[in-house]
Amino acid sequence: MGRARTLAQAYRRFGEVDAAETSPLYERVAVALSESDEALRAIEAAPARKRHPTVILAALHYLALAGRAPELAVAYAAADGDAAADAAIDTLLRMTDSVVAIAARRQPRTNETGRCAVLYPAIAEAARRVGAHAVGLIDVGCSAGLNLHVDRVGITYSNGQSLGDPSSPVQLSSSIVGDRPVPMRAMPEVVARVGLDLDPVDVTDADDARWMRACLWPDQPERVARLEAEMALAATAPPLLLQGDAVEVLPDAFARVPADALPVVTTTWALSRFPLESRLRFLHRLDEAAAGRAVAWVSAEGVGVAPTIPTLGDRRASGHSIIGLAVFDRSALRAEAIGRCWSQGRLLAWLADS
Repeated sequence: MGRARTLAQAYRRFGEVDAAETSPLYERVAVALSESDEALRAIEAAPARKRHPTVILAALHYLALAGRAPELAVAYAAADGDAAADAAIDTLLRMTDSVVAIAARRQPRTNETGRCAVLYPAIAEAARRVGAHAVGLIDVGCSAGLNLHVDRVGITYSNGQSLGDPSSPVQLSSSIVGDRPVPMRAMPEVVARVGLDLDPVDVTDADDARWMRACLWPDQPERVARLEAEMALAATAPPLLLQGDAVEVLPDAFARVPADALPVVTTTWALSRFPLESRLRFLHRLDEAAAGRAVAWVSAEGVGVAPTIPTLGDRRASGHSIIGLAVFDRSALRAEAIGRCWSQGRLLAWLADS
């Protein structure tokens, strides 16, 4: 009984707190699931770590998108909260095995585009410091590899500055915090795009693309449209996706970057999933790769998560992240915090002198 009560509280909290302001549809569905003993019992059939609302709701959305839950699909398309709540419970009870199988097999995916507003100026700064005329991008925890197309999107900042491709079908915006502008330096040519993930998503695969869509909330059409544009852009030049533990496959990734290009490793809210020992081994891999050439690491991680990156005296779990830049050049390491960001790049404060 205690476990069911805890699960009910998690779904109610998700609806009333997490979804309330941004998705009235999911607010209604999550609260309805929290109030249904039958639905909660069905959710308990999933592995403990896959019972979270984001996973179960994505699995239900996947079934709707796949045409296997037509009533739920109709309710979602109409943004009808009451009908969606009834259809979600009905689908969950009728197709418990399918929902559990999808949840067990898949990782929740988030829309990653906001990160490019942080990554673009940081990668350009890394290239400037090394004097690189070409870069090879290596994204850790890449999911579908959307970050690897950072040079192919258009970015507009709230102070009127812009970076990237103004004609790109993917246009992003970010608000500048403070009075320091973002450097307007263009990224050099990208000659390699390599993504590392335990479960990479191939946007050219219909099933993988459907899962990416399923992880978005159905009543957020702007996010859905942006994801569609992102996946279409990525599909025109699919990155190389390497499956496996990032620390183990990093050497292979470095080998895919031409010798005359600067390898730039990016981590965006990825290292928090690694134990401290693995983070230190990750750092060691970067140092090893720098024995023969310069290597850069651009990070956007919670305060204190990225080893060697200064915390600026900020408190852990303070609600913002540190943008770090580390350059490994043979025996020398220069690591600094070049900015802060909030909401995964939607707000950005640049700190570095350029």
